[in-house]
Amino acid sequence: MLIAVDHGNKQIKTVHCKPFVSGLLESTTRPFGRNILKYRDKFYSLSNQRIPYKRDKTEDERFFVLTLFGIAEEILKWNGCEEEIIHIQLAVGLPPAHYGAQYRTFLKYFSGRGLVNFDYRGNNYAIYIDDVKCYPQAYAAAVTRLKELIGYPRVLIADIGGFTADYLLMRNGECDLSVCDSLENGIIVLYNRIRTKVNSEFNVLLDEADIDAVLKGQGEAYSPVIASLIIGMAQDFVNDLFSSLRERMIDLSAGVAVFVGGGAILLKKQIEASGKVGRSFFVNEINANARGYELLYQAETIGR
Repeated sequence: MLIAVDHGNKQIKTVHCKPFVSGLLESTTRPFGRNILKYRDKFYSLSNQRIPYKRDKTEDERFFVLTLFGIAEEILKWNGCEEEIIHIQLAVGLPPAHYGAQYRTFLKYFSGRGLVNFDYRGNNYAIYIDDVKCYPQAYAAAVTRLKELIGYPRVLIADIGGFTADYLLMRNGECDLSVCDSLENGIIVLYNRIRTKVNSEFNVLLDEADIDAVLKGQGEAYSPVIASLIIGMAQDFVNDLFSSLRERMIDLSAGVAVFVGGGAILLKKQIEASGKVGRSFFVNEINANARGYELLYQAETIGR
């Protein structure tokens, strides 16, 4: 069974299931709730409090446990599996700028674990990860729109994620890893700036869902002054991000720009209003990277 998982700093995404926050609660006793995962004598439940940013997600077992949640949900999406041992082909990804330095470690993190037994929602699973392949984020998302982009000689892909904003150049449908970087300027940075500003000026504590609601045009429940501040700070954030790209000789007004990632979807209005982007495409599927990993894995292994 081929399963693709996108390990975002904000959310975990798979191809067929609803994204969930990259947060975990761990307990030695079974907590209340239905979506409980038991692994190695510990109980885990998902939390809306995401794990603090980790440049290297292999430092501990938390992102592996989050992967088990994703795998279990994908198995359930296909009405379970009758096999006693479920053989998994796992497709994952890394930010383009971290790819060269981290992909071997990331592959090793998921490989060589032998038979993995866990319980989810009261169902027992025994999985064996037969194969793991890793691909560059951003490029993977663009692959889902490759038919539309293949005719352009130069395409700049910008993936605004949780903690990083990644960019990557694609030439004639192939990724050019000599022109890529990961800026620590993702949507979480904006959240923190807004929360600090609103607390300082209005003594109001917002969470990330509040900010999302305003940016999605659902801010009727909030003070107009606070909503206006949020929208203004979001526009400043986008403008500053594009200025940072310009300093790196990346001109979004030249050629074609493709925007992917949850941050790009959330900030679409601000991106379009910036006046700094020429011809652009938006990949509006939040799970586009995961879908791209799946497509790239299938293309790489066809005929094997």
